[in-house]
Amino acid sequence: MRVSVRNVAWVPAGRQARRDFGYRYLMRLNPILEQLGSYPIAVVHERARAMRESGRTVIDFSIGDPREPTPSFIPDALKSSVPEVSQYPTTAGLGDLRNAIVGYLQRRFGVDLDPETQVIATSGSKEAVFNTPLAFVDRSSGDSVVYGTPGYPIYERGALFAGAAAEPVILREDFVLRATDLSAQQWRRARIVWICTPHNPTGAVTERSELLDLLDAARASDTLLFSDECYADVYEESAFPNGPPSLLQVADDGSPGVLSFLSLSKRSGMTGYRSGAIVGDPEAIAALKKLRTATGTASPEFVQAAAVAAWSDDAHAGKRRRAFAAKRAVLRKAFDKLGMRVVASEAGLYMWIETGDDLATTDRLLEAGVVVSPGRFFGPGGEGYLRLALVPSVEECEQAVEVLVQCLS
Repeated sequence: MRVSVRNVAWVPAGRQARRDFGYRYLMRLNPILEQLGSYPIAVVHERARAMRESGRTVIDFSIGDPREPTPSFIPDALKSSVPEVSQYPTTAGLGDLRNAIVGYLQRRFGVDLDPETQVIATSGSKEAVFNTPLAFVDRSSGDSVVYGTPGYPIYERGALFAGAAAEPVILREDFVLRATDLSAQQWRRARIVWICTPHNPTGAVTERSELLDLLDAARASDTLLFSDECYADVYEESAFPNGPPSLLQVADDGSPGVLSFLSLSKRSGMTGYRSGAIVGDPEAIAALKKLRTATGTASPEFVQAAAVAAWSDDAHAGKRRRAFAAKRAVLRKAFDKLGMRVVASEAGLYMWIETGDDLATTDRLLEAGVVVSPGRFFGPGGEGYLRLALVPSVEECEQAVEVLVQCLS
């Protein structure tokens, strides 16, 4: 069977070909899939992998997948909940999980939500961010989805697959999306505006007053305001004694027009568990239940049991937060010594460093065994910056400091 990866229409072959190969076909792809292509960071990863295979030591700051062990009480909760008979999970999530999330939100942000109508469990935040526009975008109405750039590529991808026009807004030097960054026309066109706080890739935090301004503008234009808050519990305690604020804190009772996206990946070291939540507007949550029931998207209930344990405990999140802070402090010394400006980077899992040519600097460091991400890989506005994920151990960070100073001084 011959396959062309360009185009799915079946083409009858001749009799002999039919006997030998059955049918030939041309693979026709969704044009959006071809338009987006692969993640550009894959090129860097391929080179790093080749270096490892050749026996070289590589310290990898490129992917935000922490290596600290998941606290033992979390896998214990999962293992004890694996059933003898496996059955389909509910779309909304277990009642115990929704209650645990509501309890967390009350402790962390001082907000009260209804676990029955304002919470839905997800398989991590990435699929949730990608799939959510499918419930709200009207392909025939010229809806747009707005998001800041540089940023997480999934906002654009979810918008395009849902049939919306993707409208990136290049962020200012502090990398915070503000209400005034959108024109009146953009607000009118937008069905959804995405914000991310703490921000990936920069760690910038949107202040409470700025969240309120965004909410006022969204409601004035009948726009849904969605906040990706999956790094809400990763921050410098000296900079944010009470933690970065949430969009939920400025929303009225019932959170009309507002959704917050949460994740246990970084908070609890559960990247491989794929566990998160969407909380907020009851009407929006009801629509997402319909969508997610139709697609069969639900977190396994033994994973939900682990999530109940994780959301119910704050001590382990604090311990992990301080571990990331220790790595940040080690790396910051190197950039201070080099006179390179560290931008934002007081929250989230990343450091965002101003450099000259981000591609050339990435290449120079890679040759020396340190893998970073060039800022332009996160979209327009990222040129001239580097992103370092606080993933390697403190000891590896100290080793990387020597390389950084040697290569960049």
